[in-house]
Amino acid sequence: MCSLSLFPPPPPNSHLTLREVNNELVFGPMCDNCLSTLHSQDLSLPSVFIAQETLKMHSRLEHSAKTAFIHHEETVWKRSINAWRNSGLSGLFDEIANSDGEVPKLLQAASCFFLAVFRWVSSLHGSLYPHLTLSSEDMLAEFSQATDWARCPLRAFAWHPHTSKFAVALLDDSIKVYNAKSETVPILKHRLQKSVAMLAWKPLCASVLAVACQSCVLIWHVDPTSLSTRPSSGCAQVLTHPGHSPVSCVAWSPIGGMLLSASPVDTSMLVWDVSTENCIPLQRVGGGGVTFLSWSPDGSKVVAATPSPVFRVWETCMWTCERWPTLKGRCQTACWSPDGSRLLFTVEGESVIYSLQFSDTGGELLGQVGGSKTASVVADVSETTFEADEGEVRVGGEVQSMAWDPTGERLAVLFKGESENPATRTLIAVFKTNNSPVFQLLPCGFVKGDDGVWPQLISFHPHFQGGALLTVCWCDGKITYIPFYFVTAQLSWPSQGLSPVFFRNRGGRPQELFTEFRQ
Repeated sequence: MCSLSLFPPPPPNSHLTLREVNNELVFGPMCDNCLSTLHSQDLSLPSVFIAQETLKMHSRLEHSAKTAFIHHEETVWKRSINAWRNSGLSGLFDEIANSDGEVPKLLQAASCFFLAVFRWVSSLHGSLYPHLTLSSEDMLAEFSQATDWARCPLRAFAWHPHTSKFAVALLDDSIKVYNAKSETVPILKHRLQKSVAMLAWKPLCASVLAVACQSCVLIWHVDPTSLSTRPSSGCAQVLTHPGHSPVSCVAWSPIGGMLLSASPVDTSMLVWDVSTENCIPLQRVGGGGVTFLSWSPDGSKVVAATPSPVFRVWETCMWTCERWPTLKGRCQTACWSPDGSRLLFTVEGESVIYSLQFSDTGGELLGQVGGSKTASVVADVSETTFEADEGEVRVGGEVQSMAWDPTGERLAVLFKGESENPATRTLIAVFKTNNSPVFQLLPCGFVKGDDGVWPQLISFHPHFQGGALLTVCWCDGKITYIPFYFVTAQLSWPSQGLSPVFFRNRGGRPQELFTEFRQ
């Protein structure tokens, strides 16, 4: 099994990770023009730095507008209708129960009884699924793939699948779209665009962006040839469904025909036909909601995590699913191999990476997911101590998110870390991977940024020439690019029955890495 103890030491203080060349990560001293030079000379990608002080913040408190108007008396029935519209059954019962002298005693007593039953059922449901007691923003922060969604300037990031263009959601609920071939940066704003949790560009389309918001899904149509920096809110479709908020995840099918959306409070995963604005709920009992979605690159499967210790893998032909219970906690993150045959995932409360292999589900296996019977542990990423000039440095622990590059040869793992503990660094571990003819995981190195700055989000460029390009959004509002230059080729594998690959650690003692040749 591969572990962090096999990795080379992380970069020292006052150094950051620049690139990978000749199978080694290159570090360099921090300087003002170091990364900007890398951007302009090597990559021709936009340099982005959005300081939190530049964002025009607004109040997050949800106040009612009725305080702005002169008070006047309303009948109890009109107040009840308004309470029904605003708060549902609980609001209706609460209004009638507190209307002394305005409703019959029998009706008031019945409302008190039903209100007590409603609150008891709600508390029971909350004890089964504690996340339902959280506010919308706390819930999104809890299940986000970002390390600090609530406070960092950058909340969501998405590369366009076909061009060097990306969208980034900011703390003030605006979205900026950057294009390597244009200096125009459109800013997307909408009155319903609040608490943006995820972004997703539609494949095979230049201009359609799906946005997971607090109360809806927004579909922006951003004309790539337009010189306007403020597209009208009329360029956005609004997709809503009762009980489906806040929306935490959106995911397009690889050919762009369907859009999936999910909410931690809704056990249904919605399949949208965006052109007609209609959806079909895919519901299964248990789980308490859906917190994470990811299509396989071949479009045949979808992984859906829940707030409970269970996740599901759906096949997209007959829309049946396999249920996978976990031992300790919920599935935190997952990523697919480029051919869709393997799923790597992590579990909250554990410091390991699991692997599930899937077979081809054609012919007689139509309607079956085809997953392996058990998940295997392929990497141990528990906290490891490295010796450095400035003292001991601890790296590793629970995983926040993972990204697998389109070549299938680099896997980036972002740890949760402890930003308040100077001895524990929140770094990105990068593994070398190969999925054919057998799956292997090898250590590559650590990605580090400026001192005192930790990574917020990670994503690989979808079509980088010459290897892989890791994009990192940092907590200070900076976006950087770390290129991994390598020749895409299969490693030299031993024949069946020979010893697995060995890697020599820092102490010089050979240690065995993960390989499926081991039985």
